[in-house]
Amino acid sequence: MLQYSSGNFAHNPRILEKVGERVGRLKERYPTIARYYEIHLEVDEKEEKVKDLTFEKKTTRKDRSVLTGCYAIETSDEAFSAEEVWRLYTTLTKIEAAFRSLKTDLGLRPVYHQLANRTRGHLFISVLAYHLLISIEHQLREQGDSRNWSTIKDQLSTHQRTTVIVTDESDHIHHIRISGITEKSHREIYKLLHVKDPLKRKHEIVGKRL
Repeated sequence: MLQYSSGNFAHNPRILEKVGERVGRLKERYPTIARYYEIHLEVDEKEEKVKDLTFEKKTTRKDRSVLTGCYAIETSDEAFSAEEVWRLYTTLTKIEAAFRSLKTDLGLRPVYHQLANRTRGHLFISVLAYHLLISIEHQLREQGDSRNWSTIKDQLSTHQRTTVIVTDESDHIHHIRISGITEKSHREIYKLLHVKDPLKRKHEIVGKRL
């Protein structure tokens, strides 16, 4: 037990209501520290004035050093093991990442269409792309690779595929689809996803120049 003052209240009692207000303001001003201490007011026989004020450290204050720097996850369901609680918690992170991908990378938002059938088509393509995204992550996890979509996207963004458009002497328009040279990180991902020929060249004659 720690004494707050050296006899100030004993020689000059303070009104209980005023002391309570000041203590409340201090607790609101310093909530991080206040929650670790228990404050006691000693009142007179009429319970109108405060004769003394003391405070003591709570047990949780002693436990603070144990949890400092730790990220604690609590649940009221005692049937789950620590591994199951962590796995369920990380599911929330995956859901949040999925919504971010839907709204940004996969173009779910914004929707500029004004006709209902076009809006449905927009949503359908976005959800279809999301299923493909999940399938890629699932295939990688089965191969022991825990990378998520954002990491895969960033690593593969440096491997680009280009369409070269040329016109021959007969005025035929040729589209030649070619890929850049793969890096080591690209080849690792393609191997895990069983992509056999990412460099395959595609040549099409799409029309004739008028």
